[in-house]
Amino acid sequence: MTEHEIREIVETQRKFFYTGAVLDVDYRIQALKKLQSCILKYENEINDAIKKDLGKSAFESYMCETGLVLSEISYMLKHVRKFSKEKTVLTPLAHFHSRSFKKPSPYGVVLIMSPWNYPFLLTIDPLVDAIAAGNTAVVKPSAYSPNTSEIMKKLIEECFDKEYVALVTGGRAENTCLLNEHFDYIFFTGSQTVGKEVMKCASSHLTPVTLELGGKIPCIVEKSANLKLAAKRIVFGKYLNCGQTCVAPDYIFCDKEIKDRLIEEIKLQIEKQFTTDALHNDHYGKIINRKHFDRICGLIDPSKVVCGGRSDADTLKIEPTLMDHVTFEDAVMQEEIFGPVLPVLTYDSLDEAIRKINSMAHPLALYIFTNSKAVARKVTSECGFGGGCINDTIIHLATSEMGFGGFGESGMGSYHGRDGFRTFSHYKSIVDKKTWLDLPMRYQPYSSLNEKLIHMFLK
Repeated sequence: MTEHEIREIVETQRKFFYTGAVLDVDYRIQALKKLQSCILKYENEINDAIKKDLGKSAFESYMCETGLVLSEISYMLKHVRKFSKEKTVLTPLAHFHSRSFKKPSPYGVVLIMSPWNYPFLLTIDPLVDAIAAGNTAVVKPSAYSPNTSEIMKKLIEECFDKEYVALVTGGRAENTCLLNEHFDYIFFTGSQTVGKEVMKCASSHLTPVTLELGGKIPCIVEKSANLKLAAKRIVFGKYLNCGQTCVAPDYIFCDKEIKDRLIEEIKLQIEKQFTTDALHNDHYGKIINRKHFDRICGLIDPSKVVCGGRSDADTLKIEPTLMDHVTFEDAVMQEEIFGPVLPVLTYDSLDEAIRKINSMAHPLALYIFTNSKAVARKVTSECGFGGGCINDTIIHLATSEMGFGGFGESGMGSYHGRDGFRTFSHYKSIVDKKTWLDLPMRYQPYSSLNEKLIHMFLK
């Protein structure tokens, strides 16, 4: 798509927004219902597209993408009227007689830029929140998942006029053109490198942003943990989508006393969940492209592999891989892995582990496995991270009742449910001052009596 075409879409959407049509909550509800119907209509095609791009099974596609989107739509349909209402707040006595309230309002024309690892979920989920809040939207999915982009384009064009929601395909050239345009809000999910560029471009127009990024996510296993259950849940969270999950555990940080037992339990779980031949398991996906395949393979140190390690360049598959005797100086610990490779590191004391984690870039998530409430409380209080789980992995993002977002280097802002509505809304603070009474004390000339009254009201 050309620069002129992109600019025309943005201008058309801005004109449409100012007609006021999207301010009508019923209009938004009908749009969400239409989107819901289209997703159900094209569910099989969506699954097929995700399968082509990432090798995901239909079960996994529904569990982790389509089903979560439908759940978000259902949540918004249930709550959007309540979220859209003005909220009356207390009025200071000095403002007598007035009504004070906060009025949620859409930003206007928003840009949603999504990644390739969960191409349907991470594109349509924020779109649902943007529509619910009353915005128009330009959607730009990743060029690395072309099949999913194509079905989303078909779906969106069937549901919406371009003046309301438009999907732009393409690569870096289109991204650059979009970021040069003046949007009222930008929502970006992706890498820290691109996130910095998005923020830089947004600053030229003073456009507010939400950045959902990533980082090296620790999975602490304390010595009191149920190791069998911990291994089961860690293997699920780590190797889901072949590790190409922004909140997947990036490394295990465990008490040195239980490391060997934990490794044995993880090896058993890898075999149980993915068989002894994961490379030929139809329910186990693939790496998105050869570039990422080669990068991940380059992080595997064969001398430290205790499980897995094999790969197939023709199918872009890498076995669920476990590495032992890893240090923070190893190559695998210098970047976000974003693949099915799990290094195991140890600590001597929990305080040491907390200090180490806090000395690194703030992660998007953190997981702690323990049977001690005091340990769980200590870790979740003292470590800096976006969100996480106690005795599980990744499930904290699969709810509309809590916001999902990063912290520090892992991003800013959040979405899902009420938080998503708030992200795509700005709240006008309004005082409705009545006309039947006008207190004279604020007006000049000032008097000693009025000064006493001011001191009485404002303290």
